[in-house]
Amino acid sequence: MAPIKTATHLHGMSDESWKRHANPWSVWTRFAAILAFELAVWSRQWLGWWCLAGVAAVVVWLWPNVRLFGPVGPTSWAARGIYGEQFHVDGEVPAEHRTILHWLIATGLLGFASIAWGLIALAIWPLALGTALVVLAQLWRIDLYGLLYQYLGDRTQDSRSPDTAA
Repeated sequence: MAPIKTATHLHGMSDESWKRHANPWSVWTRFAAILAFELAVWSRQWLGWWCLAGVAAVVVWLWPNVRLFGPVGPTSWAARGIYGEQFHVDGEVPAEHRTILHWLIATGLLGFASIAWGLIALAIWPLALGTALVVLAQLWRIDLYGLLYQYLGDRTQDSRSPDTAA
């Protein structure tokens, strides 16, 4: 669990930023950033080195993205998924759910490798396959995290949600 904790620490993920990270606008615009990044890299065949401006714009966008949108409680599917992701970061996922999470993470990594291949070779089929793998694995993970939040959130008194008193 140390690499996940390290990554969240490097991104400055406080309780407040997790609540903002859970905003559905933040979630869906991060998904859109996948395609924007791919288009920026692919555009190198038309724009040459100027494609790096598009890549930089996507990378720069992803940093404030989790801080830009307002904090939300676990009232939407996407928000519950992000709140549930905190259980994974904190190492609180029950053992029976870890295997599928590891498979979904591996599927996403395989997808990223395929995306890289497609972008390097300017080959559409590995790019499309990789994008599909990444998006589907991430959607499934969000869904599973949302279910875990509903299960674990009901068992714990946690202050992750601004709506826990409701």
